[in-house]
Amino acid sequence: MSTEIKGERRVLTGNAAAAYGALLSRPDVVALYPITPQTEVVEMLSQFHANGMLDAEMMQVEGENSAMSAIIAASVAGGRVFTATSSWGLAFMYDAVLMAAGMRVPAVMVNVNRETPGIYSVSCSRQDIMSVRDAGWIQIEVETTQEVLDTVVMAYRLAEDSEILLPVMVSYDGYYLSFMSEDMEIPPQEYVDRFLAPLKDQPERLKLVPGGPLGFHAHALFEDFMEYRYKHCAALERAKDKLVQVEQEFEDIFGRNYHGAVEEYRCEDADIVLMTMGSSTGTARVAVDKKREQGIKVGLVKLRMLRPFPKEIVASVLKGKKAVGVIDRSVCFGWNCGHVYMETKSALYDLDEKVKLVNYITGIASLDITIDHLERAIDEVYAASQGKEYKDVSWLPLE
Repeated sequence: MSTEIKGERRVLTGNAAAAYGALLSRPDVVALYPITPQTEVVEMLSQFHANGMLDAEMMQVEGENSAMSAIIAASVAGGRVFTATSSWGLAFMYDAVLMAAGMRVPAVMVNVNRETPGIYSVSCSRQDIMSVRDAGWIQIEVETTQEVLDTVVMAYRLAEDSEILLPVMVSYDGYYLSFMSEDMEIPPQEYVDRFLAPLKDQPERLKLVPGGPLGFHAHALFEDFMEYRYKHCAALERAKDKLVQVEQEFEDIFGRNYHGAVEEYRCEDADIVLMTMGSSTGTARVAVDKKREQGIKVGLVKLRMLRPFPKEIVASVLKGKKAVGVIDRSVCFGWNCGHVYMETKSALYDLDEKVKLVNYITGIASLDITIDHLERAIDEVYAASQGKEYKDVSWLPLE
């Protein structure tokens, strides 16, 4: 582990951390359009460019669909690209999001989680990122401002790896992590350059050259189309192990590691587990510690990688637990549950020993996920582990 880091200590918001992560990664093309609560990312990158800090082609486009289309074009021409959006913006660029994945462009995008249209709400929710689960992107959810910056940098190593070549979406909770200020480290540029340097040693990826024989955005049918899909799925599966490798190399240089697709906390001897994703994880650690002091053997699982879903890791970590409480900040319409709950339930299907799953939907429309709420959830999960009756799904703030 490196002990030489002498980065600049700053108090920054999550949005500022995302902007610095993009800056340090030296993108060639940045295409941005502002939308609450992502706008600060646009503002900071524009300021970096105006001050001469960001040597990139800045494209102030007329909308999010154009932003995604622009970085697709720049990426297939061989450039390193970045964009950011949120909520309605993600919905507006949806067709281009699908195209980016299908064309295997190694783009990096930040999505600042916000509720989606119907009902209109300028507030936090993960409904937006859940709407693109099947778009073919790698999706990583982060917890802290430091993790925002670090994960944006690591996203380029992951996206541009010759064994992956898929776009990566780094998401964090709007109105919480987007505007929350935390002490963090901005690493030196030379350290980030060293971390990203191995990408230069890989085989040059296919790119569009004017007058050249290669074309992109081609139509395909029959076996050719199936082969494209098959290889896309295979690359997503490889991303699980590749993330672990990338994070180990990141730790060797920067001294920080976020434990791959899933992070465990006090799970070794736990009988029950609370499962979270994103900014509420810190609150959940406090609740877990308080319940530990009361004698309840509870652990915490933080899900970082939403796509590809790390089903093997989740099943391994939760195997043998008596009960698990899953915290969801989005609604899976038609199933009357949360998305992470549904994914986790599927991951545990093949276990010989049944694990009781309890789902808690909370934190929607910027409702706080409080310590009291999580302590109550732990109590109910513990009761379920003791054979008492429980509800599969609870809308926590309403009950």
